[in-house]
Amino acid sequence: MTDRPDEETPLLHHAQPKKTPLPWFQFSIVMFLQLAEPLTSQVIYPFTPELIRNIGITNGDETKVGYYVGMMQSIFFLTQAFTVLHWSRISDIVGRKPVILTGLFGLSVSMYLFGLSRTFWALVLSRSLNGALNGNIGVIKSMMAELTDETNISTAYAYMPIAWSTGGTLGPIIGGSLSRPAEQFPHLFGNNEFLKKYPYFLPCAVPATFTAVAWLVTFFFLKETVKHTVPVSHLIKRRNTKIVDEDAQSSKDIPEHEKPLPLRSLLIWRVIIAGANYASLSLIDIAFRAIQPVFFSTPIELGGLGLSPAAIGNVLSIFGLWNGVFQLCFFTRIIDRLGAKATFIVGIAASFPVFASFPIMNYLARQGGYSLSLWIAVGFQLVCGVLIGLSYGAIFIFVQGSSPNRASLGATNGLCQMTVSLMRALGPAMANSLFSLSMDKGYLGGYLVYYILMGVVGMSLYVALLLPKRVWS
Repeated sequence: MTDRPDEETPLLHHAQPKKTPLPWFQFSIVMFLQLAEPLTSQVIYPFTPELIRNIGITNGDETKVGYYVGMMQSIFFLTQAFTVLHWSRISDIVGRKPVILTGLFGLSVSMYLFGLSRTFWALVLSRSLNGALNGNIGVIKSMMAELTDETNISTAYAYMPIAWSTGGTLGPIIGGSLSRPAEQFPHLFGNNEFLKKYPYFLPCAVPATFTAVAWLVTFFFLKETVKHTVPVSHLIKRRNTKIVDEDAQSSKDIPEHEKPLPLRSLLIWRVIIAGANYASLSLIDIAFRAIQPVFFSTPIELGGLGLSPAAIGNVLSIFGLWNGVFQLCFFTRIIDRLGAKATFIVGIAASFPVFASFPIMNYLARQGGYSLSLWIAVGFQLVCGVLIGLSYGAIFIFVQGSSPNRASLGATNGLCQMTVSLMRALGPAMANSLFSLSMDKGYLGGYLVYYILMGVVGMSLYVALLLPKRVWS
């Protein structure tokens, strides 16, 4: 087919067939399930710096907070990087539903454990379990692609940020308002010895319980989207994924184009370039999200804004809400107007003012405290941060289009997600360590970290130019 979308024409060409209606019931369930991950990840952001201070591992040294916050954030993505490809490939064989159920179970249990953790290494262990057991991020994207076609995929991805934005809105509110409940709500929890002993259990228990409910919804209502599956019991009995895969695919009833391909067959240029751009975007985004709460909580005289966990939660929630509204209302229009490649580049370029805003905000806080001009600068950063979200929908379209066939969507998503997880493991540790180093040593006035991150944005723009004008079909 020659009429393929590119960056210079609408994503859906004027000669397109009529849009296929989205399967709303199943699509809504997938969106609901997707809410679990941003909710559990975002809920810890407002109180993590305070938690690190309270467990005593920094010995009162404020300049070390960023190191430990970054390490704890990175460990989730590091363990996820080692397992996400495995879970995604398994989902091509046994189906999406069993893997999603496993991931939701791991997500729920690990969040309860996080809330019960009282030492740094207990926090690291619970986050490690969270990442290792949760392979849903790539699997859910594969399922979403299987529920759509080329006529409605951009519409589907316009709704996709709703889950992330809702989690990004509710998570910080929950984390900021429910941490230390015995102190914040003494009339309700002042006599609760359990919550005094575990002051961060309540905000962790809320998303953990939600995830348990999502498990029940998946079990009873979600339909499988993989056409030819191997029973999980068969997989366990054989204890060899390769043998099971060969047995399953030797069936003459399965057309050749519907068989999952070996991993080496996925290592082609279009998968590599789509994965590289997805990874560079994720590095920029996670670095921003990792530094932001640490910057907000750091005292003004040391280079931050000195906000409380509740105030941080409010700011992050406003960002999540605005992001969701913007993506829903404008993503499809923008990508139809500009095309996938140009939309992706716009989002990456918006990272420049995002990182440049940090030193400006600290300067304004030093000069005038919490003045109107400071909050205008905070708002400006949030608006630019929303534009970064445009790049996700655009690159998802490239990733789905890069798969050699639809039966290998899980493996393709898993391969790309593995590189993304590595970048997300590197990002928080790198960004927060640079933040602490810049603050401790005073390099470039304490702002070295932002210059380095703007350099990363420049390299990401170069990688973005390697994307083709036309989305692969």
